[in-house]
Amino acid sequence: MARPLVIISAFIAAMVANAPIRAQDPGTLNPVPLPPLSNPKDPATPAKELFGRALEPAPMTARSIGGYARGCLAGAVPLPINGQTWQVMRLSRDRNWGHPNLIRFLERLANKVPTVAGWPGLLVGDMSQPRGGPMLTGHASHQIGLDADIWLTPMPTRELTVEEREMMSATDVVDADHNDIDPKVWTPQHGAVIRAAAEDHAVERIFVNPAIKKALCREAGNERGWLEKVRPWFGHNYHFHVRIHCPADDPDCHGQPPPTGGDGCGSELSSWFVKQAHPPKPGPPPRPLRMADLPPACHQVLIAR
Repeated sequence: MARPLVIISAFIAAMVANAPIRAQDPGTLNPVPLPPLSNPKDPATPAKELFGRALEPAPMTARSIGGYARGCLAGAVPLPINGQTWQVMRLSRDRNWGHPNLIRFLERLANKVPTVAGWPGLLVGDMSQPRGGPMLTGHASHQIGLDADIWLTPMPTRELTVEEREMMSATDVVDADHNDIDPKVWTPQHGAVIRAAAEDHAVERIFVNPAIKKALCREAGNERGWLEKVRPWFGHNYHFHVRIHCPADDPDCHGQPPPTGGDGCGSELSSWFVKQAHPPKPGPPPRPLRMADLPPACHQVLIAR
């Protein structure tokens, strides 16, 4: 199924609201193009306004530049919207781009899923924009083509329609009080998919809801080394977020230190439920990143033709 022009336009419409986007939030079937910027060279222009309008990848050698939440992506390639064992969701967002290493990881994981979990395949949510960078809606990270959201919903055995990809919700596997998984929804297969991702050599971190981490800790058995990569983070009750390592040949890519603390099933996990019960008061929103806040090479990525 080719990427129709209406889908690219629909992505533009999805950004107009400039509000947080979650896995279960619908896309759009009624595109409205973004207006051009009056002065895109103004140094005060938020970088998200510039990268959010880039509809094609930078024709450069593939490079992840900067950090997961402050960078950009050269030479991005798309995950095909249909594979034997995956389908891409929310096509209107045009966020199925990544570094080739991420594409290879997703294809590798998707091909394992029928064997390890009995699912027909994966539903893949947001990855990166065509040139990475900050996004107009949602996600502080996903900027350098090494992050991907995988829905906690098995791929069906048929090809989804465009409307289904835009409108159907991901599966919430967490109970109403967010203290544990919902036993009517969560299955061992969910845990098997997350474990298969964590055991892949390319993966640096996986982020899940604290309640999901609790379930994984409870169900893991004696082989627990993979749990170290699986870290709790608020939200992530409809999908899990996979982050892969910086490519070995990308000196300008800045990863994270290796996780520490064993399987993470003790006091660290408990602290997340304390935070959940007593959340801090939100502070003022941070100033949007500008081009001067990104690595200098991102300017060349943005203007490359």
